[in-house]
Amino acid sequence: MLLRWILSIRAFIRNKIFHIDDRSQWEIALANGMKVGKDLSIQDGVIVDVSHCWLIEIGDRVTLAPRVYLLAHDASTKRELGYTVLGRVKIGSDVFIGARTIVLPGVTIGDHVIIGAGSVVAHDIPSNSVAVGSPAKVISSYSQYIEKRKNQMNICPCYDSSYTANHITDEKRDQMIREIDEYKHGYVI
Repeated sequence: MLLRWILSIRAFIRNKIFHIDDRSQWEIALANGMKVGKDLSIQDGVIVDVSHCWLIEIGDRVTLAPRVYLLAHDASTKRELGYTVLGRVKIGSDVFIGARTIVLPGVTIGDHVIIGAGSVVAHDIPSNSVAVGSPAKVISSYSQYIEKRKNQMNICPCYDSSYTANHITDEKRDQMIREIDEYKHGYVI
């Protein structure tokens, strides 16, 4: 009984006095109007603009790799103009956004898109494309990229799940290193 009372007092102090919200940024963003489709895969350290999350919309089957930033505001004008720039962020379905990519306000990313790691998406990316760089630029169609990788899989080594971090043996790790040194690339399930 005493513990429950102490916890409720602690929650009151955190929420009402210090305005600390114990929910994750994703719980806060969803509660405040961010729209998310089915089968969203969020990797470690993804940051969503919770201050304007209702301007963000994510489609179905989207993967956000580690440390992706989704920004719906740009405060660079705040000091001079007294206002912050806002823009919608719309991400279509069947999209992969690579590690450490920054998606800026006012950007629409179409369906069937791959954004390469480390990109800065400052402009719209059309459906069925692969874009990389800073600023991100389209380098190929989605189908061309998938076909290239499919052909590469016929040449390069392919590994099953026993070659992943929680399962790999020292022998398999050494084998993988040798083969990727030889072929430059490999593929794992």
